[in-house]
Amino acid sequence: MILTVCLSPCIDVNLEVESLNVGKSHRILSKRVFFTGKAINVAIGLARLKVDSFATGFMYEENGHQFEQELHREGVTYKFVWNKGRVRENYKFIDHKSMLTEIDDISPEVSEHKQAELIKLISQIAPSCEAVVISGGLAKGMSADYYGKVLSAVPANVKKVVDSEGERLFSALRCGVDLVKPNLEELERTLERPIKTQSEMLAACDELIKRGAKCVLLSLGKAGAIISDGKSGYYCKSVNVAMNSTLGAGDSMVAAAVSALTNGAPIDEILRQGVAAGTAAVTSPDSISFNKDKYEEILTTLHISKILG
Repeated sequence: MILTVCLSPCIDVNLEVESLNVGKSHRILSKRVFFTGKAINVAIGLARLKVDSFATGFMYEENGHQFEQELHREGVTYKFVWNKGRVRENYKFIDHKSMLTEIDDISPEVSEHKQAELIKLISQIAPSCEAVVISGGLAKGMSADYYGKVLSAVPANVKKVVDSEGERLFSALRCGVDLVKPNLEELERTLERPIKTQSEMLAACDELIKRGAKCVLLSLGKAGAIISDGKSGYYCKSVNVAMNSTLGAGDSMVAAAVSALTNGAPIDEILRQGVAAGTAAVTSPDSISFNKDKYEEILTTLHISKILG
């Protein structure tokens, strides 16, 4: 079983309109609602790969039960630490020019008592897991070192996987992490420098490895991804597909990568499976995850190039 920890769930409301003009009335042409959060998306991706997944984290009383319904439909086990208030709602407006306008909500605060309750829950569940995944942002008022507190509650023999950036990532790395998956923009913000060439990418991965990561899976968006453990490095180019939505693509990559990791796959195969899932996810406009058949189809077409070692 793989445990995923979501500290800041959200409801994404995607609205298509003919045009978007401030101060005017608008008719909605289409509306899609997603009950999401990076670690929740990972749990769903794992379930679609037929891997037992358990979702935990913070949830909110007023509208959080809809997440339970979604996870139940996907076959994901769950147990949350409940808080007063509402899950934050993010609105994305897309007009006929394919221009995207986003309005992002803020998460309610989580008390120190509730934060401690989640750490206790993780310490109870994690010993029976093969891996723990923590990803995404924090609830309002939480400090970046909470990532480290979560991983400190995970036994040493359980794999630790992190998808985050900045001080949250550094906090996690101090605990030792088996796999981290930043995208290129996140890695640039974390290391506070531009990263352009392949050699610069490998050097940036090496910096995270020196800080405590065993392996770095660096997402390059539609260009594919790089993976490195400091000794060996590989590149996988994505394949051309119809891009319908990038929602959840990175989380799908994490799901397939952690599945491969816990199965003992070598790093080049972790890369290949991760890229296949991320690519499959962008073909699914009505889902935050991927279709398993599409994933398996893409998996057979991908080729790996060795770039280090």
